[in-house]
Amino acid sequence: MKKIVLILLFISFLAQGQDNVTFKKFNSVSTNSERILKIYVPDSYEENEKSTYPVAILMDGEFLFDVYVANAKLFGSRDKAPEQIIVGVFQNQNEERYTDCDYSEDTGLPNAESSQFYGFIRDELLPYLDNNYRTSLFKTIVGNTLTGNFINYFFLEPSPVFNAYISINPSFAPEMHQKLEAQSQNLITQYFYYLSGGDFNTEKRIAGINNAHNLLKLSENPNFKYHYDDFSNASKTGSIGQATASAMSFTFQLFAAISQEEFDRDIANLEPGDAIEYLERKYVEIEYLYGSNVKIRESDIYKIEPIIIDKLNGDYLEEFGKMIMRLYPETPLGDYYIGLYYETGYEYKKALKHYKNGYAKIGSDNENGDGYYANIERVLEKQRAERLGFSSGEEEPIDEEEPLDDNGGL
Repeated sequence: MKKIVLILLFISFLAQGQDNVTFKKFNSVSTNSERILKIYVPDSYEENEKSTYPVAILMDGEFLFDVYVANAKLFGSRDKAPEQIIVGVFQNQNEERYTDCDYSEDTGLPNAESSQFYGFIRDELLPYLDNNYRTSLFKTIVGNTLTGNFINYFFLEPSPVFNAYISINPSFAPEMHQKLEAQSQNLITQYFYYLSGGDFNTEKRIAGINNAHNLLKLSENPNFKYHYDDFSNASKTGSIGQATASAMSFTFQLFAAISQEEFDRDIANLEPGDAIEYLERKYVEIEYLYGSNVKIRESDIYKIEPIIIDKLNGDYLEEFGKMIMRLYPETPLGDYYIGLYYETGYEYKKALKHYKNGYAKIGSDNENGDGYYANIERVLEKQRAERLGFSSGEEEPIDEEEPLDDNGGL
């Protein structure tokens, strides 16, 4: 009975997983042929009618589509990457990939037939997606072995149409490493380039990958974001899944919440005003780069909180609190920081006002209510102490009587 239940649950899971996947036959003018596409749209697409989504184009769609979609769902659910519209281009029905991605041995560039496929991707598929889906400007292209080389031709354009390139175990065309290195130095806006390899590849392929890596790793152009993985401890097939996950983490590293590594490297030594500016700029860049309008995460607010409280006597607590109130007006967090600002400045009346405003939002029936109310009690105690003329925490002074003389008199 348990086996039957598990089988039914598995079938149900598969069915749910396919709800957002459609197949489309695309009549290409460029290739004068019918191309098969497999398209995934995130669950939130219908709910968030004003949102736009990054697009990922996968060569070898029969093999790479499910691996990429599974990782995209996982990263999206953990808030490590934006949700994406994912398109797999089928190339293995009649071994089309060999004509799709062929190149001239003399120039290392696409030949007549592969130029047609190139035109299909750039001039037909991308406009179709932009016209029929709510796409953002950020676009990724993924290829493996032969198709891992082909995606580079989009990167070599004067203004590359894709923002991120994921090249898994590529079979590089002649002199491709030199072409990539030259282009990496010319970029004037930000692009991501991911490369992977391993000792399971042929000697020729390994040589091409090593040549490219040895040049690309030396690039000093800040607009060229580069990462390389060697998966020699894996199999060729296993490396595809590993590379996909690693590439996604690299490509969307800015999107993710502030990690301890990012905090230690970029934030820990900042002054409060600079830390607030860093946080605001991070989310402006997320929206600009990925097209995702994400509010500053509460976890990131807590990450920089010690800097705001502990440095410069808490002078930036008010500014910090006002920023949070704009983002999360329904929570008591902004009121708390502004209240703390006034409390540390001995303006207890104003502090009490903000703490009470915050408590009204959280409510006495909330499990955190008592903890938040402690702020109000603390300020009330300080007000009482101030009226009595001593600091909170000191013992209340006791009037001492004049000492008596030996006869009991004054």
